[in-house]
Amino acid sequence: MAVLSRLIWRRAASARSFCTKSDRQLLSSPLSSALPANDSTGKGRNVQWVFLGCPGVGKGTYAARLSKLLGVPHIATGDLVRHELSSSGPLSSQLAEIVNQGRLISDEIIIDLLSKRLEEAQAKGQTGFILDGFPRTVRQAEILEDVTDIDLVINLKLREEALIAKCLGRRTCSECGGNYNVACIDIKGEDGNPRMYMPPLPPPPQCESKLITRSDDNEEVVKERLRVYNEQSRPVEDFYRLRGRLLEFDLPGGIPESWTKLLHVLNLDDHEHKRTAAA
Repeated sequence: MAVLSRLIWRRAASARSFCTKSDRQLLSSPLSSALPANDSTGKGRNVQWVFLGCPGVGKGTYAARLSKLLGVPHIATGDLVRHELSSSGPLSSQLAEIVNQGRLISDEIIIDLLSKRLEEAQAKGQTGFILDGFPRTVRQAEILEDVTDIDLVINLKLREEALIAKCLGRRTCSECGGNYNVACIDIKGEDGNPRMYMPPLPPPPQCESKLITRSDDNEEVVKERLRVYNEQSRPVEDFYRLRGRLLEFDLPGGIPESWTKLLHVLNLDDHEHKRTAAA
């Protein structure tokens, strides 16, 4: 507990450039108040958002796009963990064992990594953030609530059949680090559910021979991650739902279709995306 207290103190000190609970009264307005109302681009708005959802649902993809659109840092705990794994630091071997077994990383480790990232953001003069992959437990959510306000929590949802296929199809270029997906997901509509089609996201020719699969992207580990998520992380959805901060979003298909609909729900407009689509 002493370790957690020190980490919380460090986090609170680094959060002063962000919006803390003294800046706004928590729960003082409905969910719609967290959405951009006037400037449809949202640029320069000090958003403090969180992305929730099962592993592999696409939190990183949509959080990164919104980060670019809104001009705020995208802080992905998954990336923080992978960076630590590749750094051969003191946590590397411990993290490797946890990740390969599909277990959740402890609160202490995640909070420490997140604290360092927030301190780096402060040093760069960055304000606002979009968190991806944190909090994963109610305990983490409570710690986060103690030190900063969260405007909005976007909960991405995807059918389990599609989610497993999507995870098994993930590939990364060993040279440039680009993320791709070789799975072509086509689920027939039945029992009242519409057809779902998610085309593959193929790599460019120069990356085709350099694709690798993450060691934890095998069916056994993917199913274990989903089980752990359902057991430990779904209560986080209830935590934010009760506080009126949870926005449920069912992914209807691939990125082009889902991105457009997500922007509509968030009262945002991606003018660059429209120009590209029209070209």
